[in-house]
Amino acid sequence: MYKYNDFDEGFVRSRVAQFRGQVERRIDGSLTEDEFKPLRLMNGLYLQLHAYMLRVAIPYGTLNSGQMRQLAFIADKWDKGYGHFTTRQNIQYNWPKLPDVPDMLEALADVEMHAIQTSGNTIRNVTADHFAGAAADEIEDPRPYAELLRQWSTDHAEFQFLPRKFKIAVTGAAEDRAVVRAHDIGLQIVRNDAGEVGFQVIVGGGLGRTPMVGKVIKDFLPKEDLLPYCEAIVSVYNLLGRRDNKYKARIKITVHENGLEKIQELVEERFAAIREDFIGYDQDLLKDIKKAFAAPDFAQKSTDGYEAARAANPAFRSWTDTNLSAHRAEGYAIVSVSIKKHGATPGDATSDQMRVLADLAQQYGHDELRISHEQNVIFPHVHKSDLPAIYAALREADLATANIGLVSDIIACPGMDYCALATARSIPIAQEIATRFDELKIEHDIGALKIKISGCINACGHHHVGHIGILGLDRAGVENYQITLGGDGTQTTTIGTRAGPGFSAEEIVPAIERLVTGYLDLRENPEETFLEAYRRLGMEPFKAILYPAEEKADAA
Repeated sequence: MYKYNDFDEGFVRSRVAQFRGQVERRIDGSLTEDEFKPLRLMNGLYLQLHAYMLRVAIPYGTLNSGQMRQLAFIADKWDKGYGHFTTRQNIQYNWPKLPDVPDMLEALADVEMHAIQTSGNTIRNVTADHFAGAAADEIEDPRPYAELLRQWSTDHAEFQFLPRKFKIAVTGAAEDRAVVRAHDIGLQIVRNDAGEVGFQVIVGGGLGRTPMVGKVIKDFLPKEDLLPYCEAIVSVYNLLGRRDNKYKARIKITVHENGLEKIQELVEERFAAIREDFIGYDQDLLKDIKKAFAAPDFAQKSTDGYEAARAANPAFRSWTDTNLSAHRAEGYAIVSVSIKKHGATPGDATSDQMRVLADLAQQYGHDELRISHEQNVIFPHVHKSDLPAIYAALREADLATANIGLVSDIIACPGMDYCALATARSIPIAQEIATRFDELKIEHDIGALKIKISGCINACGHHHVGHIGILGLDRAGVENYQITLGGDGTQTTTIGTRAGPGFSAEEIVPAIERLVTGYLDLRENPEETFLEAYRRLGMEPFKAILYPAEEKADAA
């Protein structure tokens, strides 16, 4: 993974020192809150419902054991002993005290981490496929390109005050595990007809109050043109993007209002004007970056012990069935560790759990961890012979839930328990759904099903692309939960369709139970997933399950 050079180290330390002075001026009253707000946002510090919240960048979701241990240390020393992994591959601390934040940032700098550009109207943390560098279906590891984009965008003088926040995601596989079509810029590594490797470039995706699937602006972009082309896109957006209405300021609205053809024309014009400024420099930089992402030395060992453990231990076998993915190297597996124990807060990990994950990564996982946009933790490189020992350690740490991709592996934003923008709770609904399906003991029979919950229209829980999406709203002071169906965040990205009237907090879990158990009767066979059944049958049979009283009234 990438290691800081002298410039990186100096830059991050100078930002910490600068912010320390700004915090001191806020505390002594030299800065008002209005004056301090843009300064704290540039350093990832929000003022939430009950306290400040610090959002720490985990670029493209990659970190090592030392960094994970430092995150645990920070949670213990300056927070409440836990952190919250987000859908942007970041970690959030929900209870820091303002005087302590500079010390937290200093501690992050000690392990080559920071909170720069995790908020504000700038280019945010670049995200990537959490299986990058390990996946069997990958064309090329996207992380060197994500790191190149990170370095280019950090403190970019032209892009610190964009019309609105700007998000970039990159994937290197045909199967989209980074939701690239729901980003301002999505980049997918592809091969053209000549076998050359480059990027398909997608613009104008995004969720929130106006969800849109991104559009392809460039079918094939040579790799050496990545930075100037991305700069051209952001430059055009910076000029055209609306600043009169923040709800219409994202690039998705710019593309929609101006049309893709006009945006393409302007981007190509800008690209032609600046391309020569990048020739040579960025490719030399990329060569150095790529050296940091060389694959580890994969061991050649027997997997007989793994197979024997699967045969002897049903619980271990169940965990391997759900929580392992195919690895590019023979004898290896990608391990997804669920941070979604039934009834727990999705994405929350205690400091003790972080230390266990760090120890396991160092001992068995080539000292590498990933944070997924689905709020889980990944060991990307594990030899199968080590899986029984890993599973035993995870069980002891309460991290061995066998539910990756199942109904209880729910994405949920913090909702009204923490967020000042939220209009309804997300966490209790996620906990109740997971607990209910654990009681029913049917989630493995249900199979692949993605439920995503947002506590407001900003859609931080990605509910629009959930097979079942839940949006919490305020209706005259009462929480009301709308259900959307048929969303998808993969290479066939689809925005879910609203099923009908919302449900109260007391009604939403029974409604989801009714919906999912009803699907079991609708599917053609046990292999047909919820999404496949929905796409085959359409909304009506699912709507009839959700609103049985309506159907009876129509029949009468």
